[in-house]
Amino acid sequence: MPNVFQGKPTETDGRFAVVVSRFNESVTSRLLDGAVRTLVEHGVADERIDVFWTPGAFEIPTVAALLAEEGRHAAIICLGAVVRGETTHDQHINRAVSTALCELGVRYQLPVLFGLLTCNTIEQAIARSGGRESSTGKDHPDAHLGNKGVDCALAALEMVDLMTKTKPSVF
Repeated sequence: MPNVFQGKPTETDGRFAVVVSRFNESVTSRLLDGAVRTLVEHGVADERIDVFWTPGAFEIPTVAALLAEEGRHAAIICLGAVVRGETTHDQHINRAVSTALCELGVRYQLPVLFGLLTCNTIEQAIARSGGRESSTGKDHPDAHLGNKGVDCALAALEMVDLMTKTKPSVF
């Protein structure tokens, strides 16, 4: 039987950073609310959650990089909403942000969560930022839209737990 390692969204003593875009704030504030509420519900004290607002999604990786380099946080949750417009501008932002955040996670061996909504319409963004529940994976028969902020907070907690199991001295 192989050794299986899997994290669980459990309580941790670590600090969590949430980097959130102010652009489309009616959507991103709901993502932030879902993320913070989920962290608190899983035992993370308010004073161990640091929120950093950026002007837009494009600036999220710059702040996330500074935070990753400092090494004070167990995970960095990045939240934003980019809605398709009349040009391909959204595609360039989405690609740049996703690539940069992925590279940060790998470089610093740190959970850096991608909570950037990449929607065709504002209605889609609203649907993915509402509710108190996590969304269900598309492979489930009861799949529904939920709050991507909740999803990212749960994934952050799970990744911190998994990384603690694989590298106990880090956390």
